Order: sequence, then structure tokens, then C-alpha cells
Amino acid sequence: MAETSIGEGALVPYVKSDSPPHDTAVDGDGDGDSVAGDKDFLCPICMQIIKNAFLTACGHSYCYMCIFTHLHNKSDCPCCGRFLTPKLIFPNFALDKILKRMSDYQFAKNASSSEQFRRAMQQDCDVSVKDLDCLLSLLAEKKRKMEQEEAETNLQVLLEFLVCLRKRKLEELSQIQNDLQYIKEDIDAVQKYKTELWNVNKSHTARLRLRGDDFDTKGFCDKVQRPVAGGSGTQQETFTGNLQCKGGKLDAPCSQEHLENDVCAGSELQQQFTELQECYLQKRRNWAKEKKPAEGRDTNHTNRGYHAGLEDFQSVLTSCTRYSQLRPISELRLGNVFHSANIISSIEFDRDHELFATAGVSKRIKVFEFSSVIDEPAEVHCAVVDIATRSKLSCLSWNKYTKHCIASSDYEGIVNVWDVATNQSIGEYEEHEKRAWSVDFSRTEPSLLVSGGDDCKVKVWCTKQEKSALNIDLNANICSVKCNPGSSMHVAVGSADHNVHYYDLRNTSQPVHVFSGHRKAVSYVHFLSANELASASTDSTLRLWDVKENKLLQVYRGHTNEKNFVGLTANSEYLACGSESNEVFVYHKAISKPVARYKFNSSELFDADDDRGSHFISAVCWKSDSPMIMAANSQGNVKLLALAT
Repeated sequence: MAETSIGEGALVPYVKSDSPPHDTAVDGDGDGDSVAGDKDFLCPICMQIIKNAFLTACGHSYCYMCIFTHLHNKSDCPCCGRFLTPKLIFPNFALDKILKRMSDYQFAKNASSSEQFRRAMQQDCDVSVKDLDCLLSLLAEKKRKMEQEEAETNLQVLLEFLVCLRKRKLEELSQIQNDLQYIKEDIDAVQKYKTELWNVNKSHTARLRLRGDDFDTKGFCDKVQRPVAGGSGTQQETFTGNLQCKGGKLDAPCSQEHLENDVCAGSELQQQFTELQECYLQKRRNWAKEKKPAEGRDTNHTNRGYHAGLEDFQSVLTSCTRYSQLRPISELRLGNVFHSANIISSIEFDRDHELFATAGVSKRIKVFEFSSVIDEPAEVHCAVVDIATRSKLSCLSWNKYTKHCIASSDYEGIVNVWDVATNQSIGEYEEHEKRAWSVDFSRTEPSLLVSGGDDCKVKVWCTKQEKSALNIDLNANICSVKCNPGSSMHVAVGSADHNVHYYDLRNTSQPVHVFSGHRKAVSYVHFLSANELASASTDSTLRLWDVKENKLLQVYRGHTNEKNFVGLTANSEYLACGSESNEVFVYHKAISKPVARYKFNSSELFDADDDRGSHFISAVCWKSDSPMIMAANSQGNVKLLALAT
């Protein structure tokens, strides 16, 4: 392999060929019987097969035009240099005959039958009319058979396609019929349950009127008892609002026609309708396959009287349609107009979600009280703790057991454990050889934390020891590490090799499973639960994995992430991440498209000539299972956002 320099140091590899160029006039067919395979049949001047051969007095043969042109300029033999004139060259009839016979033999050997027939006709062969008629009839019959075979082949291919298409469409039709049956059953069950609620509401209203109590049908809210399906007990449920169709009057449940008209006009459902449809059908089909009635009991139906698959989907539908936007609640501006390094790399809430900490390239860990961020104006936010560090910080992680304990990783590969109550480092670990990108405290083991970095190593630390307890070597840079919240023995690792590696710390020789699917580096991993793991990549996607079943659950698209760390956070239902468009995106875990988004405005602290298109979200963090989320961008702005309708 050789390399060619282009520009200033850019190297373009290419493969240098070692074989000489082919000369078509010299190469033969490998059998030794080719005209071009013997150099004695080549003209020494043009190096082609001799045409119209002429022999010189010194015994050399040339093409007539070649030797005649040569002797027009010189008076010697091109081969031996002897004196030669046009009068001393003579036709070589014997060589011409040999060359013609060899050419005919080569043509007969290599030419197709049609070419041979065409050549025979062009040479005026002695063929009678009767022979020609016989030949034409044979050709016509041959053509007819070939056309018939070709037509039969084409028809067979077409028939196979149509049969395959019919089979697939019948399968689709069968699936659609099953889906329609599911939908019909669910509509009937929901209508029945709704009628029950209406009847309960109506009887309760009548009892109140008989008692003479004041009752407002528009603001009705009460708790009533209803029988539990399949049992003898009762169940208390809360009904809010009035059950009515239109017009403000308490009336019977709406008809299906009215419902269809109302649903078609509803914009909230239509925005996510395709994804919700797929979610409903998937859950309904899965329940139909996996859950079957046992010993005559219908275990697929819930206390409300409809299918468990529908019950499962209803929870998704309720949470998906509950919110449609992100609304800003408060803002902190941590960027410094005199300092260009304002990127906040990490935001984390403490154990009780009363404090949150920020860290980034400013080499400072700042801790704020969450209540003050909500209650006070933006101009007076002050950190309750401000810790200076030696290097730029990449990640933070609070200890979930010790209130004031927080870990950090930095660009020099150092992992520190801090006591924010005293502003002192209570542990420093310097075994990483390059930048450490991620650190995380275990949720189940207070003294256990893990870290990973550009040295392609995952290190497991114990705060009671000075050195790492375990080392895991990978073949690519480590971008993110997270401990499983339900197990102190399992760790997820996001790597630059496009994969998520899931390890059991009791056997680190190989991962339990490698989750593949991302097309670029995996920049973040985050657990939603003990079995659900989310990953983010610079291929502009999020993916949700089942670490118990080792399978992909969902792929999320909508944000832009091609080169930067933009943050990833999740709670039990939602995932949130940043985007290089300076936006925050929120996804429901069952829906592939974002349910809400919010765009940061460019900071007024910076000049107008600043490249505002280069700003991006750099960190995000949910506040427990609440609808509130903290987000920061590359300008050092931190905003508290809340999901809203």
C-alpha cells in the first residue's frame, strides 16, 4: 500500500499494483494455438498480427504497409539493419495462407453459432433454396420453442409473486380482522363500563335530590361503591366531572357516531395517533398470545370488566396525552461574560431532591437549593456550596444514602468524592490514564461507585479502599457508566464502539450481553428501572433495552445529536435528552416521537457576533418522578422546565 500526500498532511491510501500491463497483441488463450500467441506471427514494426505479409531478402516478414513506410524513410531492415530497398521485398503467400487458416480456426473455435452462420452467408456459400427453406423452418421452430419457454418462465415468476402476495395479504387481512375484533370488544367493554358509571352517577344524584341537598351537576365529584367483577366485594372509585354528551345536561352516554366525530376532530390524539395505534395493537396482541384463561377463569380481564391489554394501554394513553409542552418555571444564568468556558456537563439531584449540583468546564461544583430556585427571582440565585477543582469536570453523581456526599470525574482522569457540607475532598482516585467521562454511585451499595474514560477502562471503586476493586478493559473509549438500580452487581457501559455492554461484576471476563444497534458512539446510558435501560448515541437516536430479556423495546427519533454530549435522563415513564438545536426533547417510553420540546433562547450575555447556531443542550436531569426537569446548555444557562398540557 502506498500513500499520496494531498494538501497539508492529509493522506489518501491506495493499493499499488505489482502486475505489468497486459498486451493484447501478445496474450494468447493459453492453449498455444492462438495466432496472437506466437511472436513469429507479429509484425516487428507494429507488433500486431501480420497483414498482407511481405518477405525481405534477409528473411524477415512484415506487414506490407509497415515495411513500405519504413523504407520510404530509411534503407535498412528494422530487425537486422542490413541494406534494404523496396525492390528487395517480396510477397509471402505461404505465410498469408497459414495466418488465414489459423484465423479461421480461431474464429470457428470462439465464435457463436449465429456469428458463424452470418459469416458463412456473407462468404456466398453454395447453398440450395431447398436447404435454405429447411434451415429457415428449423430456425422458426427453434424460435417458437424458445419464446414459449421464456413466456412460461415469466408466467411462473409472475404466478409465484401473485401467490406470495395473496398469502401475505390474507395474513394481513386475518390480522386486521383480529385487530378489529379486539377493538370491537374493547369499545363494547369501555361503553359498558361508562354506562355503569353514568348509572351510578344518576342514582347518586337522585338520592341527593331526595334528601334535599344542594347538588351541582356540573361540579359533581364523589366516591361511590361498585361491585368488583368476578367477586363478591366492592371497590371504591372516584368520579370527577359530569358524565354528559353535549349541552351541559346530565344525559346518557354518547353514541358511537358522536364519539367518532369528536375523536376525529381531536388534535391531541391525532398528533400521536400512529404511534398510539401501534402501541395499542402491540399490547393487545401480546396479551392475546401470552395470557390465556386458566381452568375456565378469564384471567385476561380486569376489575373494570375489560381486557388487561387495554388496561395496560390506557395507562400509556393517559400519560402520553397528559402533557404536550415544556413550560419554563425558573432560570439560572451561570455563564460568565468574561469567561468563554461555560458548558455545564452535568446536573444531578441529591438523595432527597432538595439540592442539585452543576459542574462543567468552569472547574467548579455549584450546589443550589431547589426551593430557592422556584421561590426567588433569577437575578439572586446563589450557590449554597461552591467547590473549586483542578480540572474541567465531566460528570457528577450523588450518593443515594449519604446526604452530602457527591462524586465527580474530570478531564485529567481523576475521580473525587466530596463532602459538600465541608467543601472537602474525602476521596481521590487517580488510576485512569486519560480523561474520565463518567462516574456513578450504586443505588444499592453506598460505598460502591464506577467510572469510565478514554483509557478504555471501567473501574469499580470502594470508598473504603484507596485502589480500585475491579478493572474492566474494553477495546474502545468509555463514554458512560451506570449501576443497575436494582442490583449492585450489574453495570451498563456506553462505548465508542457503538454498543452498550452489560456486565456482571462477579464475572467481568465477558459481558452478560452486548446491545447492538446504534450506528455511532453511545454517549449515555441510563436505567429507567431494574430491567429497562436507555441509551443515547451520536446517531441522533435513543434506544430502550430490556436487560432481562436482552431485546430492543423502542427507538426514539426527533432530536439532533451528531458530535456533542447533550445529556440523557429518565424516570419511570419518560425519557429526556438535549439536542444540538439548543432544544430539550421529552419522549414517553412507549412512543417513538417526542411528546414535548422546549428551545433555549440565546443568552443576552453574549455578543451578537457569537455563533448562536453552535449552542446546544449539554445536561438534563429529572426531579424524581415529578413532571419537572432541569436542563443546561453550552452557554451556562440552567432552566427548570415542567411538563404541561
